[in-house]
Amino acid sequence: MLEIIYQDEWLVAINKPHGLLVHRTPLAKDATEFALQMLRDQLDQKVFPAHRIDRKTSGILLFTLDSDSDRLMQMQFAERKTSKRYLSIVRGHTEDTFTIDYALKRDDGKTQEAVTEVKTLERYEIPVPLGAFPTSRYSLVEAKPITGRMHQIRKHLAHIHHPIIGDRPHGCNKQNKLFKDKWDMMSMMLHAQELSFTHPITEQPVTITAQLSDDFKRVLGIVNSSNPPNQ
Repeated sequence: MLEIIYQDEWLVAINKPHGLLVHRTPLAKDATEFALQMLRDQLDQKVFPAHRIDRKTSGILLFTLDSDSDRLMQMQFAERKTSKRYLSIVRGHTEDTFTIDYALKRDDGKTQEAVTEVKTLERYEIPVPLGAFPTSRYSLVEAKPITGRMHQIRKHLAHIHHPIIGDRPHGCNKQNKLFKDKWDMMSMMLHAQELSFTHPITEQPVTITAQLSDDFKRVLGIVNSSNPPNQ
């Protein structure tokens, strides 16, 4: 059963687990479960996805419950009147605050502007050698996408050489192999933690937050430990 973190007459939000697709797509023929169908069956009513998050990303996924609310929420997302905050664990030590302004190409080759604001929340160094280095460094960052491009945060952090742990194909193969082999961890460390917007019907401000997944908490425990457990 999906974890519902917000619900009223017009909207419902879930804390989507890592690996769950929003809806059916021919690009992921291996998938058998989808958030849209699962929530529809759970509520026993039609639901409309107000936005999208990656299959590999956990956290807030907002749905509307009628066509008018859906139209109004779609407009808010399209006009960048919503605010989204993500948490991510990345390779290396990042700067305190910075903005990534780097255009991204769509699958059809068209280039789109893309801007992400990033703030470093914590930095870690653990005594686990990797390559030529005797230790491994990581950062917990807050990412706020100003634009909403496909895989934007993932591509932007990879572009500045601080890829997200567990990201495939944009991440670091050596880091991903380390987490898989040493800690049996393959989830991507990107979590949609907070979403703020104006309610489409009441016009009141709404802020929704989603708790971290167990996998995300476990990786935080690993990178925050001077003697990480072998699991």
